[in-house]
Amino acid sequence: MFLKKIIFSVVAFILIIVIVVLSILNTQKKTSDLTKVKVAEVTHSMFYAPQYLAHKLGYFEEEGLDVEIITVPGADKVTAAVLSGDVQIGFCGSESTIYVYNQGEKDYLVNFAALTKRDGSFIVSREKIEDFTLEDLKGKHVVAGRQGGMPVMMFEWALTQAGIDPKEDVNVDTSIEFASMSGAFIGGTGDFVNLFEPNALQLEQEGYGYVVASLGELGGVVPYTAYHAKKSYIEENEEVIQGFSNAINKALKYTREHTPEEIAKDLVDYFPDTSLDDITTIVKRYKDNDSWFETTEIKEEDFNHIQEVMENSEALEKRAPYDKLVDTRFVK
Repeated sequence: MFLKKIIFSVVAFILIIVIVVLSILNTQKKTSDLTKVKVAEVTHSMFYAPQYLAHKLGYFEEEGLDVEIITVPGADKVTAAVLSGDVQIGFCGSESTIYVYNQGEKDYLVNFAALTKRDGSFIVSREKIEDFTLEDLKGKHVVAGRQGGMPVMMFEWALTQAGIDPKEDVNVDTSIEFASMSGAFIGGTGDFVNLFEPNALQLEQEGYGYVVASLGELGGVVPYTAYHAKKSYIEENEEVIQGFSNAINKALKYTREHTPEEIAKDLVDYFPDTSLDDITTIVKRYKDNDSWFETTEIKEEDFNHIQEVMENSEALEKRAPYDKLVDTRFVK
């Protein structure tokens, strides 16, 4: 009897090992069947929640893609990574593709899918201000981002629309790198700073500032952050681009149809240093601001608006053609 028990235990152990090995081999086979795609995102923010949902919920895999997302701070660095071939897809402000095209790049960057429809940053004040308006920024020092980048240009657009001269009425500081803005403000630089989440909420919780306004509500609809690839890559990999767009579309739909609490649970793994409650709060802010497009479509009027914003900041000498820089074939 004792010997039978030993034999049974050994056989059971061997079966478990076989099952585990077969499972690993099956997973490896599935992974090897997928097309690897590397994406460079301009920053890591809950503003891009649908992107992480597409990754978490398996939407990319359903489209035959093994997607790796890396953070490359600065839109200029994202476009450089795409142009060099270090990554296949870039994700940043669509203004960067306009700069590349106007510089005469032959294999220029083409936008094929939009994600965010407005600015995702918040104005954080060092002092608590009741009933804040943009008039409160007159004569103040604002840490705004990189010169020529979308955060700065949308901020300057909002000021102009409010009748405030960004060059005369406000000290718009563009000397600090995007990734260093929060630290600079904590260190004493500026009366205000424009930050994405989760940085804005973290500053509030740590007592360094107060969120007083959403730039998304002030700047209007633009393809604020969109996916792009080299023209040649899109021509040679239409199935990959279509699959990627399909996955993002599924994630946008999921975001519309689920609550901030449900979405937050799916995002926890991507923001391990942020509590579930804080993630929920941030997602709710972005949902309330109507931050995401319903589909990946980039409309001509929205693309033209982004060029209008660039002209307002004197960052654009000539407009780029919509039909060359936006590929609408992959919209479902």
